[in-house]
Amino acid sequence: MKKIQVSPSILSANFSKLGEDIKRLEQNGADMIHVDVMDGHFVPNLTIGPPVIKSLRKYTKLPFDVHLMIDPVHKYIKDYSDAGADIITFHPEATENILETINLIKSLDKKVGISLNPDTEITAAEEHLDKIDLVLIMSVYPGFGGQKFINKVVKKVEDLDQIRKERKLNFKIEIDGGINFETSKIAVEAGVDILVSGTTVFKENNGDLKRNIKTLKQI
Repeated sequence: MKKIQVSPSILSANFSKLGEDIKRLEQNGADMIHVDVMDGHFVPNLTIGPPVIKSLRKYTKLPFDVHLMIDPVHKYIKDYSDAGADIITFHPEATENILETINLIKSLDKKVGISLNPDTEITAAEEHLDKIDLVLIMSVYPGFGGQKFINKVVKKVEDLDQIRKERKLNFKIEIDGGINFETSKIAVEAGVDILVSGTTVFKENNGDLKRNIKTLKQI
């Protein structure tokens, strides 16, 4: 049985106590901290920038799993690296040159992820799968939390897992969007390694973080 990791999204945390919530996530079994960065341009919402991430870095030793939903992404990567990101994930549509962006992230000694929106095909990233650490499959349209899981992405996960096996590659498959105790089972069976979850981690079972994270890991 493979080990499933959980990367709680701090979009669902208490923004007046973000540092405390991040500490609690570490204490209750989270594997990393998922940070969604939105620019109000690439996606229709605004979230936190490098100064906030830098201020949160002192609260945990867990990796910061930073998902950049910003365009153009290339010019901001160093800022997020300097702020404390450990994994930097970007969208192919947000860069003029995918390989250059991958190499920039690697040059900063960070792990590299590529994110695929529900309507973005695997072909957008396929030639780079041997160079990256993670593929983030969006199972909702990015921009807002609390959306319903889009079932059509399950086939994309299965296809990606098949490519990984056939080519003997080592990238992880992460999924984000509408991940609860039911949809997480579907995702893991399809080949997902890392579950991003916000609402379920923070709200289910009266906010029992330990119970919710443990339940997701045991799917």
